[in-house]
Order: sequence, then C-alpha cells, then structure tokens
Amino acid sequence: MRRIVPGLYTFTGLPVGRVYLISEGDGLTLIDASVSIAAGSILRQIHKLGFAPGDVRRILITHAHPDHVGALSALVEATGAEVWSSRLERPVIEGTIPVPLPPADSLRGLARLMRPGAATFFPHVAVARELRDGEMLPEVFGGLQVIATPGHAPGHLAFWHPERRVVMMGDVVMNFPTGMRLPFAAFTYDMAENIRSLGRVVRLAPLIACFGHGKPMMVGTTERIGAFAQKVGAKRRH
Repeated sequence: MRRIVPGLYTFTGLPVGRVYLISEGDGLTLIDASVSIAAGSILRQIHKLGFAPGDVRRILITHAHPDHVGALSALVEATGAEVWSSRLERPVIEGTIPVPLPPADSLRGLARLMRPGAATFFPHVAVARELRDGEMLPEVFGGLQVIATPGHAPGHLAFWHPERRVVMMGDVVMNFPTGMRLPFAAFTYDMAENIRSLGRVVRLAPLIACFGHGKPMMVGTTERIGAFAQKVGAKRRH
C-alpha cells in the first residue's frame, strides 16, 4: 500500500490493474477491484493499514472489465460493501449482459487477433447505486465528483476531487514505463469516444492523475496529459 496524498492510497503488488483506497469520508471506499486472484492481497493490505474488511463501505467501479471487477464478488462477500457504478456498466457487473467489445471488423492487425472471441459474463454482483455524470459524492473524500468518460467502455467513469485536483481516470489512458498510451483497441468499445473523454479529463487540469494501469502522475500532470491528448488527436485526424 502506498499513500498518494493524505486519505488516498494505491494497493501494491497486484497482478494487474490499479485499485485505490480512500480513507477519508463515511468509512473506506475502494475504486475498482482488479482481477479475481487479487482479492486476498487487497484484504491483507487493508488490514496492514489498520482497518477491518467491514470498514469498507462502498466500491466505486470505473468500468466493468475483468481487470477492474474480477475480485469484486469476493470483496463484496468479505466486506459487505455496496457497489456503485454507472447505469450502463450495471448490467455487465450484474451478469445480465456480456462485456461490450468493439466490432471485429472495426479492428486491424494485432488488435483484431487480441479481441476475445467468446462473450465474457461476470457472476452476479448487485449494484446498489447508479452514479450520474456530475454527481457529487460528499461521503467520499470530502466530496468526490463523478465524471462520465465513455469510450473504453460504454459507461466508463472517472472520479474527480476538485479541491485537491486529483483525478482517478480508469483506463481513459494507461501510464506505462515507456510512456502514456491509449487503452488497447481490442478491448475498447469506441476509441473515438475515448479520445473525446480524454479531452474532458484534460480540461479538468488535474495536478495528480491516478490510472487504472501504471503509476500515478504527480509532476507536470496537466501539461503531460494535455500534450498526449494533442498527439493522439492529431493522429486520429490523419
């Protein structure tokens, strides 16, 4: 577990995908749930921070992909936490529709080969609350705002703290050691829409960006993400 700012932590050593913990507010809040085998590590790190599983009140979901909700069922069972997501991600989390994917004929080369051939359904986990674009969550972090960022998934959400200028942006962008990149096309429902959502994140002018994949960015964040958005936007136009 590593502290990003007071009240906000990221779990360490997970197999894939970032999970964040917010300790400020009405109980603990998790953001996303990594893959299924990560549940034990998440619970152990919560304990090491001095909390019990039952202290987790809610789990906010950026989007319903296997590396973000895989451990959700186990975490809900262990903590009794509520699950909050967007309306469009709810039926995926609850297992009534498969994970939406881009049409195969819209992909080329490696992306087309990487696209799963079979539909992915998750085991049912009830969503207790649907989150709306612009909604404020006063019980989380002293006031966390919901930002609709569709594209990688139809109901993808980011979470924004206006006072601290911290954004938790899911998979709108990935921050690998080699640099930022867009999410993989094979798993991105609508890449053009995702790039538009990236523009919305840039306009927030964040000081700190927390990614679904890769280390948080804490230096030159607005400028670096803005430059990346200009780069991918220019490539898209050509």
